[in-house]
Amino acid sequence: MDNSIRLATVSIIHIQALFGLWLYFISPLVQYFLAHPAEAIHERDLRFFGLEHITVMSVAVIVVTIGSAKAKRKTTDNEKFKTMALWFAIGLFLILTSIPWEFSPFTTRPHFRGF
Repeated sequence: MDNSIRLATVSIIHIQALFGLWLYFISPLVQYFLAHPAEAIHERDLRFFGLEHITVMSVAVIVVTIGSAKAKRKTTDNEKFKTMALWFAIGLFLILTSIPWEFSPFTTRPHFRGF
C-alpha cells in the first residue's frame, strides 16, 4: 500500500511538472519576461509568472521526489508514512503558496477571462 501511494504521488507530480513546463514556455507572459528580464523583473505579475512560480513549483517537485526516495529507504511502514507525510506536506504547501489564486497578493491576473 505504501509503495503505491508513493509511486502515484511522484508520478502525478512529475507529469504535472512536464505539463507545467510546456505551458510555461508557450506563455506570452513568460516569453515577454525572458525577452525583457531587466524591465519585467520590476512588474509584479510578470515576475511572478516568469520567475517565482516556476522556481517554487520546481522546488516542490524536488521536495516530493526527495521525500519519495527517503521513504523508499525506510524499513517499517510507520517510518515510511511519517517520511512521506512530512515531505509531501512540505511539497503541497509550496504548491499551494505558488498557485496564482484570485486572492493572492503576488498576482492580480484573474483565472478566467470573459469572451
